[in-house]
Amino acid sequence: MYKWFMAWRYLYTKLIAIFAVLGVALCVAMVLVVLSVMGGFLDTMKERSRGLLADIILDAGTLQGWPFYQEFADHLQAKLPGDVKLATPVIHNYGIFRVPESTYTKPARVVGIRLGEYSQVNTFGEGLHYDTYFPGTTHLGKQAQPVAGLNDLGVPILPGDLREANSVWRKQRQAEGDLDAIAEYDKGPFTLFPLSGDRVFDWGEVPGYAGPEFDGVIVGCDLLNERKADGSFERPYPRGMTMALTLMPLTQKGNPTSELAVKLPLRYVDDSRTGVYEIDSACVYVGFDALQHVLAMDAQPLVDGGVGKPRTTQLLITLNDGVDLVSARNRIEDAWIELLVSLGDKPTEMERRLLGFVEVQTWEDMQRTFIVALEKEKILMTILFGLISVVAVVLIGCIFYMIVQKKTRDIGVLKSLGASGSGVAGMFILYGAAVGVVGAALGIGIGTVFVWYINDIQSFLTNLDPSLRVWSPEVYTFDRIPNVVKPSDATWIGSIAILAAMLGSLVPAILAARVWPVKALRYE
Repeated sequence: MYKWFMAWRYLYTKLIAIFAVLGVALCVAMVLVVLSVMGGFLDTMKERSRGLLADIILDAGTLQGWPFYQEFADHLQAKLPGDVKLATPVIHNYGIFRVPESTYTKPARVVGIRLGEYSQVNTFGEGLHYDTYFPGTTHLGKQAQPVAGLNDLGVPILPGDLREANSVWRKQRQAEGDLDAIAEYDKGPFTLFPLSGDRVFDWGEVPGYAGPEFDGVIVGCDLLNERKADGSFERPYPRGMTMALTLMPLTQKGNPTSELAVKLPLRYVDDSRTGVYEIDSACVYVGFDALQHVLAMDAQPLVDGGVGKPRTTQLLITLNDGVDLVSARNRIEDAWIELLVSLGDKPTEMERRLLGFVEVQTWEDMQRTFIVALEKEKILMTILFGLISVVAVVLIGCIFYMIVQKKTRDIGVLKSLGASGSGVAGMFILYGAAVGVVGAALGIGIGTVFVWYINDIQSFLTNLDPSLRVWSPEVYTFDRIPNVVKPSDATWIGSIAILAAMLGSLVPAILAARVWPVKALRYE
């Protein structure tokens, strides 16, 4: 009992112990912040990779694409109905993105999708801006530009379908008690639609649509808009404005077709925010069928009089809940081989070559190089900061050595009263554990609060001086610093800190155990 009593008494009566506690706390906070940010970065990368791809991906890695994708999708639905939930083709290409009414021109990664299916195989639909406030109105088909009007109070009146969709969204938010979202919408500018002159509309009237109908385009939010200091976006172009893409069609061999470049007029229908800067600053999304036709990847007549099969660059497959990813990939790979065998002589020689490039991969396989690199970087950073934290062990050892030197008389008295050497050593080890517990608890608290508010801290520093920004989305891919602390991380970091504090007290404890009572009392 005396060991616990003396350890606690030393903890709150010896001011020098504060330095040991602070040393442990700072080291714990430092390691926790680094591990949380790096671990959050890795987890976010995995989450976004899965959310932007699908469970299984068939990819040839070429711009020409590969044929028989629809036959394989149908084959999967028939052969593996318990595994496969949905399969949808995607075309990836490159082009020049322009806003014809301005001088805005940028290179872009062009993605051809079937929006309804694409939003089911991943989380793409969750990041659509206008579709959030006007559910179900974003599509990539032919459409004109929506035109708004003003009532006699100066309040914008939208076309009927948009007004009804927004009313549905408002009722959902009110039912969920999310009044902040409604207030955020009302202070806008979310209703960026061109006004139809100075005409004043009555509430019963419905503004409509204007201009020719073009296919829709969804633009990455960082490609078209400007990010403000608070993280929101300034949207300079109204919904429905005319955009344009210039594309280069390729033959199955990868050569340019007779049409060297094709200009595709489009309607800006929405912008997408995936949270990955490299994607949001480069990608535009158009309808799969329209892009397939423009790139000459649909059924094309062949020289021998036949017709070539339509092509895609990827086939995204989402699995049913509870299906194991790796085993499903193996079964899908077997099904792919079965299809190739069953095709026999149907594919042309060039189509066979394109089919030979196709690989069946999981989303983890496609991102493995980057994910493994991040995992190694996380381990390396943890080790480096862990080594720096060894200073806490040395600090505790020095402080405890000083305490042993100053408490020689107390040690002598304890031993003369019957305390054993191991008991005295245990007292100082418990003292070290107490320092470790208090320091670890304090460090976990400091580190957790710092991580929670790390984005606010960066915003504050950036407002003071823009050069103090430490996290740039252009460099670190994601637009916000990960700010989640895992309880498991805090637990094992705190446990190691306590063990390290006990280790630091070990040498002084051994020295205290070897003190002879007679010498200690004579010394005093």
